Amino acid sequence: MFELTVGERFFQETKYGRGRKLPETRILKKPMPYKEYPHVPQFKLPNPVVVNGPGIWKVILRRRSIRDYDSNFVLDLEGLSQIIWASCGISSVRDGYTFRTWPSAGALYPIETYLYVNNVEGLQKGIYHYNVKNHSLELIFSADYGRSLTTACLGQGMVRNSAVSFIWTAIFDRCRIKYGERAYRYIFMEVGHICQNLYLACTALNLACCAIGAFLDDEVNSIIGVDGVTESAIYIATVGYPSGR
Repeated sequence: MFELTVGERFFQETKYGRGRKLPETRILKKPMPYKEYPHVPQFKLPNPVVVNGPGIWKVILRRRSIRDYDSNFVLDLEGLSQIIWASCGISSVRDGYTFRTWPSAGALYPIETYLYVNNVEGLQKGIYHYNVKNHSLELIFSADYGRSLTTACLGQGMVRNSAVSFIWTAIFDRCRIKYGERAYRYIFMEVGHICQNLYLACTALNLACCAIGAFLDDEVNSIIGVDGVTESAIYIATVGYPSGR
């Protein structure tokens, strides 16, 4: 018999089974449902547009991963607002409950969104956090991170040439507090829902998008300022305007 790999062991040990209990999860404190940076500059985003636009079937047909961007393209704030909201914003509030644009196990929403703004109208280069509750951006670090983020993404040049890069993290205990070790499965499903929303929103606006799964985790965590344990980067996507169009 071969010894199970880390991935195989994770999959086996987080399976549901009749009469089988998953490993106990110890969480001392329930995480806050929203993450905010109250002491940094905050930039309110324009309201998203929720009418008109191309039909969903046409958008799905056109959806592609596009890696070659026009490095001179400047994304306007309205466009940025639209793709952020479509991918990971609040779609409605009813009876005190917020509903978002993606499905989340137990409505626990463990995913946080950070952005490296490279070329967006009215915003300086830097690392921002998306405040989902206020539909605003919080400027955490003001600097050009194009080279360091590209290096952390194993030299993929689309990071350097993009208008903006989305960096999604998970605050694991938000989901683990209810689902234990099974939560890790749900978290990765969830970020996939969000990324596909981003793809479709970009396609509808004639923008280019490409997801990145290959990156040096702790280098990305360091760039955005998270500890890599309670919260860690799990997925990245670049957005720009396709070159040659």
